[in-house]
Amino acid sequence: MAMFTPDENIFADEYPLRENYQPQQIQERDQELEKFQNALQPVINGAPPKNIFLYGKTGVGKTVATNYLLNHLQQDAQSYDIDLNVIKQPCNNISSSYQVAVNLLNQLRGPTESVSTTGYPQQDVFNMLYRELDELGGTVLIVLDEIDNIGSNDDILYELPRAESNGYVDDVWPGIIGISNDFTFRDNLSPKVKDTLCEEEIHFPPYDAEELGAILGDRAEKAFHENVLSGDVVPLAAAFAAQDSGSARQGLRLLHKAGELARANDDREVVDDHVRQAQTELERDQLEDGMRELTTQGHLVLCAVSAFEITNVAPVRTQEIYDRYVTYAERVDVDALGERRIRDHLSELSLHGFLQVSQRNDGFHGGSYYEYELNVDLESVVAVLQEISRLEDIPTQLSEASQ
Repeated sequence: MAMFTPDENIFADEYPLRENYQPQQIQERDQELEKFQNALQPVINGAPPKNIFLYGKTGVGKTVATNYLLNHLQQDAQSYDIDLNVIKQPCNNISSSYQVAVNLLNQLRGPTESVSTTGYPQQDVFNMLYRELDELGGTVLIVLDEIDNIGSNDDILYELPRAESNGYVDDVWPGIIGISNDFTFRDNLSPKVKDTLCEEEIHFPPYDAEELGAILGDRAEKAFHENVLSGDVVPLAAAFAAQDSGSARQGLRLLHKAGELARANDDREVVDDHVRQAQTELERDQLEDGMRELTTQGHLVLCAVSAFEITNVAPVRTQEIYDRYVTYAERVDVDALGERRIRDHLSELSLHGFLQVSQRNDGFHGGSYYEYELNVDLESVVAVLQEISRLEDIPTQLSEASQ
C-alpha cells in the first residue's frame, strides 16, 4: 500500500489557499484598484510614470493588487508597442539604499556579472545602476515591497525617481512603486523623498468580516472538494481574522489549517471546531516564532520566569527574576545587564504576549510593584528554549524539573 495517496476527501487543490497564489480577479478592493489603475495610466499614454506609494497592514491586498495590475499593464503595453519593464525587489532582508541599489543592479546584470554587496562607494553603485537602466530603455517600474525596512537610509527613493530629470539617464523613465506595512514610514521620510515618492498614495485598510467572507468563500470553493465545508466554517474563519488583524492572509491560513486538521483526523467534513482548533494552533505557532526571534538576553529572562513557573511560585517580582537571570547569564558566559534593562525586557516580553504582568499594592509599608508570569504554555516555552544552543543545558534542566 502506498504511503502517500491523493486527497480525495478534503482538498481538491490547496494552492488557492497559499500565500503566493495570484487570483484571476481581486475582490473587495474596487476603490483601491481604480485609484491604482489611474496612477498607472500614464505608462499606456506614453508619458513618464508616476511614483506610487501603497501602505496598509500585512495581508490586506497590497502586493496581490500590485501583481494583478502590473501583469495586465505589461500585457496591454505589449499590445500598444510600449517599451515597459517591471523589476520587483523584496526589501525584507535589506536595510539601506546601498543594498537596494546593489540588489537591483545584480538583477539587471545577472549572476555572471553581479557585484559584491560591500566595498563600493554608494554613488558608484548608483551610477552602475543608471547605466543598466539606460540599457533597458523605455519605462521601468521598480517595485520595492516592504520598503519600510530600509529605515531612514532613503537616498535611493529620491535618486531613482529623479534620475531622468537630473540627467543621470537619457533613454529611460524610471518609476517607483513602494509598498509598506508601516503606517508611520511615510511620516519618517525626509521631506524631499516624501515629495518625490508619494506622488500618488493609496491606503489599503483592513478587511472587515463581510469582505473576508467573500474572499475566503471564493478561495474555499476552489480549494476544497464539494460539500466538505460546513456552513459556518468560512464565516467563522473570516470573523476570527477580522477581529484580529483584518488580514486575508490570516483567514486563508485558518482555512488551510482547519482542512489539514480534518484530513489528519480522517474526518469527512470541515466544521467550526476545526477552525477553532486551527486558531489556537496558529496563535501558538506565532508566539513560538516570536520567542525564537528574541535576543539572547530575552531568552535568559524567559528562562528565569519559566523557572519560577515550574516551581509554582509565579507570579513573581522583578527582583527575584533578576537574581535568577544573573545566575543563568553567568552560567552561559553572557554579560549580565543591569536591573533597569531587565525591567525593559520584561515589559517587552509582556507587550509581545509572552508574559502576563499584574500590579500589586501592599499598602503604605509594602508599596506598589509588578509581578510577572508566563502568558503562554510552559511546555511550548521550554521546547523553544531547547532549540537555542547558546543556552546550553538550562532549558533541559527546566524541562526535567517540570516533569
